Amino acid sequence: MKRSLEKVVTETLAAVEKGKNQIYDIAENTRSEAERVKRELEELHRQVMTTIDKVDYLERREKAARMRLMRVSRNFNEYTEEDVRDAYEKARDLQVELSSLREREHQLKLRRNELERSLRKLVDTLDKAEGFMTQVGVVLDYLGGNLEWINNELEIANQKRLLAPRIIQAQEEERRRVAREIHDGPAQSMANVVMRSEVCEKFMETDQVAACRELRELREIVKLSLQDVRRIIFDLRPMALDDLGLVPALSRYLEKLKERYDVPVEVKCKGAQCRLNSLIEVALFRVVQEAVQNAVKHANAKKIVVKLELEPQHIIAVIEDDGIGFDCEEYLRQPRENSYGLVGMKERLEILGGQLSVKSNPSNGTEVLAILPLDV
Repeated sequence: MKRSLEKVVTETLAAVEKGKNQIYDIAENTRSEAERVKRELEELHRQVMTTIDKVDYLERREKAARMRLMRVSRNFNEYTEEDVRDAYEKARDLQVELSSLREREHQLKLRRNELERSLRKLVDTLDKAEGFMTQVGVVLDYLGGNLEWINNELEIANQKRLLAPRIIQAQEEERRRVAREIHDGPAQSMANVVMRSEVCEKFMETDQVAACRELRELREIVKLSLQDVRRIIFDLRPMALDDLGLVPALSRYLEKLKERYDVPVEVKCKGAQCRLNSLIEVALFRVVQEAVQNAVKHANAKKIVVKLELEPQHIIAVIEDDGIGFDCEEYLRQPRENSYGLVGMKERLEILGGQLSVKSNPSNGTEVLAILPLDV
């Protein structure tokens, strides 16, 4: 689906780009034609002005020729026949030339008006083409810029689609783990308690010293079972988180983890340690828990540092380790089978409006940064 949509968007962009190039060609051709018409119009303006000047000049000469012809005609006794014929021919020639020049002036003005209309249309077409080309450019920039956004959204949707069955599977794995721990730990201990209590009953009738010894051992078994039950309960939902808050619950959890795995864990807190929204406290606790367990179990870390910083608008958690590191970009693209750690942490924070970033490279350790807004 993602590839099909990418193909559609890419082909659409190519078609729009082609259309933009065609509009650009039209605009350039229109600009060239407008420049040619403009030059021709300027030349026509010069010809019209020159012709008008010639018409004015010929009108004055033609008027003078007619006046002379009238004088010659009225006073023919004073002029020879040759003078009369000459005056007539000059007046006639000037009238013909003037008529021809006026016609030329008329045709030039018609051509000028036609070119002016053509130029206005060309300029209007050019303005529209340039405006449309600008709009297409904006669309291309928008689509081009949003193609990456679309791909990111598709990637997020794809991750969510893949994450759902992994979360369900992880929940079932967690239930199986808890069931195994209860079966192998407290359940076996309770069975042992029942059996040892029966032994105590028999010893009470025959050997009270042995019965006391059995009771002492029975008490130790119950203590160990109680520790196992408390550890399982803490892993499921630390009561200290509800009773005391995030920082004390994390401190207690990290202290026990340090004892269990013999890994130095340092906790640094900055800002007022006040109670937060329970959703925020649970989300950050689980993120820190997951990151620290990854550092211990998978990164072979020799030191882990957990930093918490409470600011007015949000809370920040940073988990650093000096382990072997990994290619986090490759992991996010192709998470390991039956593993949803980083993706699950990211999904948990995004649901609450937060964000998660991971910096890691092979042999350079890992840094997990979680940010959550306080107005959840």
